Amino acid sequence: MTLDDILLEAEEKMNKTEQVLIHEFAGVRTGKASPGLVENLQVEAYGSHMRLRELAGITTPEPRMLVIQPWDAAMLHPIEKAIQKANLGLNPAIDKKIIRVVFPELSTERRLEFTKIVKKMAEDSRVAIRHVRRDAIEHLKKAAKAGGVTEDEEKHAEKEVQKLHDEYIKKIDEHLAVKEKEIMTV
Repeated sequence: MTLDDILLEAEEKMNKTEQVLIHEFAGVRTGKASPGLVENLQVEAYGSHMRLRELAGITTPEPRMLVIQPWDAAMLHPIEKAIQKANLGLNPAIDKKIIRVVFPELSTERRLEFTKIVKKMAEDSRVAIRHVRRDAIEHLKKAAKAGGVTEDEEKHAEKEVQKLHDEYIKKIDEHLAVKEKEIMTV
């Protein structure tokens, strides 16, 4: 594996970590309705478990309401049950062939709980990025021992990995700041 391959792989993994964090943040409720909150819920359907987004269309006609329209009307009650079981503090209401989910206003205590949750998610992402950095540096050292790589090239590549690490940690901190502000905005 060349030094460039090691750097590219490290950057790819760090980018994936960032994307996962963004997706997780989308699932944290802020008082605004977000399809990301329910789209990955597991629904018992047709003898197996399926994601809600595979069974229904999810829209946000109003800022604090989700409308879930199953493609099969027989899925109304299983979807309703899955949302209730998910313990998201949501009360789905069946209205003919659709399910309406109205989001209540968040209390200050609940907002603080959500900020703790997003801080933990961000810290988990930072840890994952540190692991990627550590693994990349180990690969660089192995490549240097195997030969064909000068000490200067190895040091330069290590600096590049550190630069990537710092860049992605900064991005995670920025995402966290935006999400905290979003959560605390009344």
